[in-house]
Amino acid sequence: MNETISRRTALTTVSTVGATTVASIAAALSDRVGRAEAAVVEGMKGRINHSVCKWCYAKIPLEDLCQAAKGIGLSSIELLGPDEWATLRKYDLTCAMPNGAGYGIEKGWNRLENHDGLVESYSSVIPKVAAAGLDKIICFSGNRAGLDDEKGIQSCSVGLKRLMPLAEKHKVTVVMELLNSKVNHKDYQCDHTAWGAELCKQVGSERFKLLYDIYHMQIMEGDMIATIKKFHPYIAHYHTGGVPGRAEIDDSQEIYYPAVMKAILDTGFKGFVAQEFVPKRQDALASLKQGVRICDV
Repeated sequence: MNETISRRTALTTVSTVGATTVASIAAALSDRVGRAEAAVVEGMKGRINHSVCKWCYAKIPLEDLCQAAKGIGLSSIELLGPDEWATLRKYDLTCAMPNGAGYGIEKGWNRLENHDGLVESYSSVIPKVAAAGLDKIICFSGNRAGLDDEKGIQSCSVGLKRLMPLAEKHKVTVVMELLNSKVNHKDYQCDHTAWGAELCKQVGSERFKLLYDIYHMQIMEGDMIATIKKFHPYIAHYHTGGVPGRAEIDDSQEIYYPAVMKAILDTGFKGFVAQEFVPKRQDALASLKQGVRICDV
């Protein structure tokens, strides 16, 4: 909504639009208020929406992490399935990147024989994502297993095009994660940004985008700021992690995160950046808070 709109105009507009539009306006206002409150309470800049991947804090119960989240500056805890979203709502948190569909990382959209099962799985979960007020869901290319990159793109595109009408109907973006195939996910196919961007072009829907994992792409291709600037229209979400080792993102590793975050903001990005490093220090929540502060540029 335009910042200069008058209160009277806003009320008149709301009274004349449909319920869906009213809900959208309310959601946008709630998001803005939430970020403003976080900025005031935490002394943060409020330019980036902060999230965290729960799996990195496996020893911390979800309820405990939710309770700590606001004090850290988080508005999302992610990579959680449908059974866990209600817990987030209790603490006024969202799940910026849900999971709960598909076969996992190694068995993905690059194999025609997987498509029927994947379409069925995602078709079951996407309406649940929308009903919960969420707007994204993660997916994976799968491993190459001898499949060349061009054929991998073609196969992924065939399957994802089957899913796009449902994703578009529910306004849920299916997001494929870029992962490294050198260290953590040997043989994974969506391991370069250009490959993922070409897949986005072939799918041809605004409801299919990429998750640019900074840790993984530093390992695979480096040159992150130039790459982000070039391919940002295809990127819907970001993850962090220290290189090497995927530990804290402070000066113990090689990425200068403030510069990367500024480059992301310069593209006009309004989505979420999620901390996905695995803390090595005893006080895991202190490491998480430090990571959020480093990225709050």
